[in-house]
Amino acid sequence: MITKEAPAPAPAPAPAGHEPPRQAKKHRPAWDEVPRWQIYLPLGVYLVFTLIPFYWILLFALRPAGSTSLVPWPMTFDHFEKVWTDRAFGTFFENSVYVGLATLVMTTLVALAGGYALARFDFKIKRAFMLALLCSQFVPGALLLVPLFEIFAELQMINSLGSVIIAETVFQLPLSMILISNFIKNVPYSLEEAAWVDGCGRMRAFLVVVLPLLRPGLIAVGSFAFVHSWNHFLFALMFLNNQDKQTIPVGLNTLMSADSVDLGALAAGGIIAAVPVVLVFAFIQKWLITGFSAGAVKG
Repeated sequence: MITKEAPAPAPAPAPAGHEPPRQAKKHRPAWDEVPRWQIYLPLGVYLVFTLIPFYWILLFALRPAGSTSLVPWPMTFDHFEKVWTDRAFGTFFENSVYVGLATLVMTTLVALAGGYALARFDFKIKRAFMLALLCSQFVPGALLLVPLFEIFAELQMINSLGSVIIAETVFQLPLSMILISNFIKNVPYSLEEAAWVDGCGRMRAFLVVVLPLLRPGLIAVGSFAFVHSWNHFLFALMFLNNQDKQTIPVGLNTLMSADSVDLGALAAGGIIAAVPVVLVFAFIQKWLITGFSAGAVKG
């Protein structure tokens, strides 16, 4: 006689509110578990490719003319003396500092006023204005040369540092205004309202309450405007004719001719042009990263 096995009992239903156990996820290796060579090897390769050009510039700037040594020894500063005195790089440096600081101040002040208006006030053409600011970033600076040149010629500002300062400020304003407006949106509006209740006007509330909180954003915008005006070549080349009015990028261009290039002087001039920017970023690195990350997020 064949007997049939009894069917297995059905699993009991899970009580209400109780979820069935989930399958364990695959374990992902933590950062500490990654082999160190997988981290340091790519970083080392990147560092080598980054530092070799800088070493090559230092090599040409510090070794004597005509030397083919791969080590700058005996070390000489003749190339720096040549570009600073004979090639008038001292004058170029002063002009670049003047243009950079003036552009920084003008861009920051105008962007601060415009950014506050965009962040705190609503008006009919606000969206269209913001769209125009964004679209202006797609316009290359070369397209502005002809209209700006005609305007400055009518105003008799050709061969004046003021023309370069105005052109650089106009070119930097759209991005600077967007960054400042987004940074102001991250400041609670209730802080200004509390200052108004305490008897402050809008201007005083802005200066006392809001402005101190904008320091990272102002440093980010100001440093970006300074570095761009320091390195910009096109406006200075087109609007400045006399040598005593030219800036460092145009001065570097004068070291190259159709027949020959003085590599030692060119390398020394490049170091003179790069050192101030490197020092500026070294001192403001903390505020720069905070300002760009906060200004890039809509509040």
